Amino acid sequence: MADLNKPIIIVKRIKRVDAAEDSGGTWKIAYADFVTAMMAFFLLMWLLGSSSQGDLKGISEYFRNPLKVTLMGGPSSGNSARVIPGGGAAIDETYGQEKKGDVDKKNILQSNETPLATAEQRTENKVLTEMQEELKEAIERDSRLKDIQNQVRMEVTTEGLEVQIIDEDNKPMFQSGQSTPLPHLEAILNVLAKVLTDVPNKLSVTGHTDSAKFAGHLGYGNWELSADRANASRASMVKSGLPSDKVIKVSGLADVAPFEEDPLSAKNRRISIIVLNDASERAILRKPPIKEPDGGFTKEPKVEEPKPADRSGSVKRTFERPWQN
Repeated sequence: MADLNKPIIIVKRIKRVDAAEDSGGTWKIAYADFVTAMMAFFLLMWLLGSSSQGDLKGISEYFRNPLKVTLMGGPSSGNSARVIPGGGAAIDETYGQEKKGDVDKKNILQSNETPLATAEQRTENKVLTEMQEELKEAIERDSRLKDIQNQVRMEVTTEGLEVQIIDEDNKPMFQSGQSTPLPHLEAILNVLAKVLTDVPNKLSVTGHTDSAKFAGHLGYGNWELSADRANASRASMVKSGLPSDKVIKVSGLADVAPFEEDPLSAKNRRISIIVLNDASERAILRKPPIKEPDGGFTKEPKVEEPKPADRSGSVKRTFERPWQN
């Protein structure tokens, strides 16, 4: 019994471990996880940056409704015979008689045509703008046009450089109901003819009237009057030295294209002379653009007119002048 009452002695041994020794290699595992996550992140960013918008949209649609894309197919469904359903199409797949790689190459070539055409248009617009400044200076230098300079409006449009000679209430360009140009209009046309003679562009001349009716002979109205005024303006420029084949279109639009909303405004009575750009000239003459082997478009080389002495061996033009009957 005495042994039972004897106290039990428990010895507790505490082993001290340094902090550096306690961590062991756990930090290496955490660092490896971090590096793996960063690598996956940058890989994802690279894939998103190198994928087209169509591919990204297809991937987004797959994650929104994967069952629909897998069962019904689509651009992002891939080939059902593949190991991984929903994978992208291979480059050796064909669409009709073309391989996918050929289709992509064709799309690249087509997309490259637009910048070429845009660059050519910018160059042409720059030339037309310089021509506009030259015409303004020529008009300002002519003392005969001092009081009517504000009746000449110029603007570069999609057709070319448009020069509009508009009427004012106290300064018309024609007598009412008549198609003979007044002296100040002839002075303007004379200045324009001298400048435009040296440019390679062709011209179009269009006449406009207001909506007022006038008492003319039977069957003669604003349509006939606007056309006659346009042709009279063309003839006046030819008389001032403009080559007769410079103008390739003469037309009259009556009052269907007003300058101002008021149908009776004097400004609606005007003559519009357009220095045509290449595209407008080809549209009028029905000439298709010439396509280069690299996919771009270029202007058709202009054939120089033979001198009068060599007229016997010249080639006759293929287009008909609209004002000749």
